[in-house]
Amino acid sequence: MSAAANRLVARMGALAAKKEKALVAYVTAGDPSLAETPALLAEIARGGADVIELGVPWSDPSADGVVIQRAMERALSTGGAAHDTVAKTLAAVRALRQESDVPVVLFGYYNPLLQRGLGRVAGEARDAGVDGVLVVDLPPEESLELDGALAGAGLSRVPLLAPTTSPERARVIVERASGFAYYVALTGVTGARTLDVDDVGTRAAALRPSLGGLPLAVGFGVRDPASARALAPHCDAVVVGTALVQAIADAPDAAARRKAAYERVRALKDALVS
Repeated sequence: MSAAANRLVARMGALAAKKEKALVAYVTAGDPSLAETPALLAEIARGGADVIELGVPWSDPSADGVVIQRAMERALSTGGAAHDTVAKTLAAVRALRQESDVPVVLFGYYNPLLQRGLGRVAGEARDAGVDGVLVVDLPPEESLELDGALAGAGLSRVPLLAPTTSPERARVIVERASGFAYYVALTGVTGARTLDVDDVGTRAAALRPSLGGLPLAVGFGVRDPASARALAPHCDAVVVGTALVQAIADAPDAAARRKAAYERVRALKDALVS
């Protein structure tokens, strides 16, 4: 599977051809347990997610807000993901592949990948059915080794852009990227504050010429169908994380968690196609 032909690139291209906005849904692997994760992912796909970002549990999720920090803590405290979080996250992807071909992007921090070995992770991720990797805390100047390993395995490297990213810096960040670029619409951590949609639109438009045609996804602050619908004219994809993780956490049992995941995703996707 080449990066030019993986599921992520193909899905984003197909949606663009239909002029349809993608929904990217984030959850943490192992929250509330690794046993539940594949079924939750399948419901998220069934609900209409075009891409799943699957968080790799890590003890110092410095870019994430309280809701996702707690999800990471739950994943680590169950014991199932407390050791070798990368391998157990990939096991969840392999199980999902029995049910769905939804593109999957691993979302996380550099340390767990480095500890396992970058070349090893890239090969194992490809074999498990992963399509891309997004590393929160790795600037492009330090990502050559990882980018090479991902490209060699046919995986996309999804970059992060911030409100403070200049068009010149954006060109550097996306140089070795594919799949989509993730624009963090707010400074701070995930789940913080409320979106200023007009400001997002202005900044996204300024960055577009620097992306070389790479689709632009916007996340941080997407809480409900109304905010997803408001953002849609300014991007190619909308990312929801905190609101989905919280909906799952609030449900009382496994069946309710699956139902909550499906319904939240379905409502968000409906908002993007209505």
